Amino acid sequence: MVNEARVINFLANMLALLAVVAMIAGFVVWLVQRPYFSITQIKIEPMESQSLSYVSAPTVQATIAGRLAGNFFTIDLDKARSVFEAVPWVRHASVRRVWPNTLQVRFEEQQPLAIWNDGQMINTWGEAFSANQGELPDNARLPRFAGPDDAERLVVQRYAELLRWFAPLGLTVDQIELSPRYAWSVKLSDGLHLNLGRDPAADVADPHGRSGAVSFASRIERFVRNWPALAARLQGQVASADLRYPDGFAITLAPVTQSSGE
Repeated sequence: MVNEARVINFLANMLALLAVVAMIAGFVVWLVQRPYFSITQIKIEPMESQSLSYVSAPTVQATIAGRLAGNFFTIDLDKARSVFEAVPWVRHASVRRVWPNTLQVRFEEQQPLAIWNDGQMINTWGEAFSANQGELPDNARLPRFAGPDDAERLVVQRYAELLRWFAPLGLTVDQIELSPRYAWSVKLSDGLHLNLGRDPAADVADPHGRSGAVSFASRIERFVRNWPALAARLQGQVASADLRYPDGFAITLAPVTQSSGE
């Protein structure tokens, strides 16, 4: 009889405890579903040491409308971050809760470097992205890059090197085109077109069938070294230059107009 009484008391206590736990759980569920904890405010900030030039509150609201689910307690921050990173001009976003009904979102904006394959842009990290090019500042003058898919980082790296190589001539790069065979052509800021050939080419047969192809960097350095004197002699009447030759480079003169002929 004593053992049966103990078992009955134990079961009764357990049932009472479960009832209390169920009541507490029910209260918590009821509490977290109160409208007081609905996300009613989204605080937009730039990442540290940055500012927002393209991302605005109206654009964010229009993009995320109807796509965030949950309240302060139940929202999935990883899914919310993916939603915010779909906003145009956003590269990365970080999201955190702020008691009791706010999301704080910090944005890292895209930094446009060039137009990529006409329809997209490419950022300073060598990543392609899509955004409205009409939102660029009126004085923005982006170079144009074209190349195979997944070649963005390579083109950006080569662009930086080309800028350094042509800096002694006071020239910048307006266009870069990388062919499917990874041959490079460039248009400089003075309008001169350059055929740079493939890169690397030190151990590749010369495209004209001769051995001893000159490396990519050496071809450009040779051109930069000789160009000022040649340009002065020809008075800028050069349309293009082919740098693929092992012993020099070939030039194509611009069409002679009546004024230039005189």
